[in-house]
Amino acid sequence: MKLLGISGSLRRASLNTVLLRAAVGLVPDGVTLETGTITGIPLYDGDVEEAGGLPEAVVTLKAQIAAADGVVLVTPEYNGSMPGVFKNAVDWLSRPPGQPGVFKDKPVAIMGASPGGFGTVLSQDAWLGVLRSLGTRHWFGGRVLLSRAHQAFDARGQLTDKAAEEQVRQMLAGFARFVG
Repeated sequence: MKLLGISGSLRRASLNTVLLRAAVGLVPDGVTLETGTITGIPLYDGDVEEAGGLPEAVVTLKAQIAAADGVVLVTPEYNGSMPGVFKNAVDWLSRPPGQPGVFKDKPVAIMGASPGGFGTVLSQDAWLGVLRSLGTRHWFGGRVLLSRAHQAFDARGQLTDKAAEEQVRQMLAGFARFVG
């Protein structure tokens, strides 16, 4: 089984990108977790799409999503909601209209990390309406809301919080069974 994880941050040292990297090593046997990126996806502009089609970064990520059995969105929380750059990427990925979308019937799970005390609960909740509109099969069996995430990783980006590690491991195992 092949899963694709996408971090919703552009920052190289993003807590969510570090969480995604840690998750790659925590999948159950028989499951791989590849990583995709939203880096290089421009702001959505219908004129740009009309003039030149989909940007290469969008084409690449769409192909990765299409080839995956399930997708894990690793979302930061900005101002109580999803990051604009992540939503923008999903808007591009839903193009062009009138075709079956790359997310249609795709199993999707959400996790996130935040330096704050609530994890990314508001961001994850904000994604639900978008995922419904895209026609995904959202997994409600569990999610990771890693609060105070800056304390969960060492200087090398290794997940050192054993409880968080187990939570990620269990979430990925449950999602893999759902995708199954």
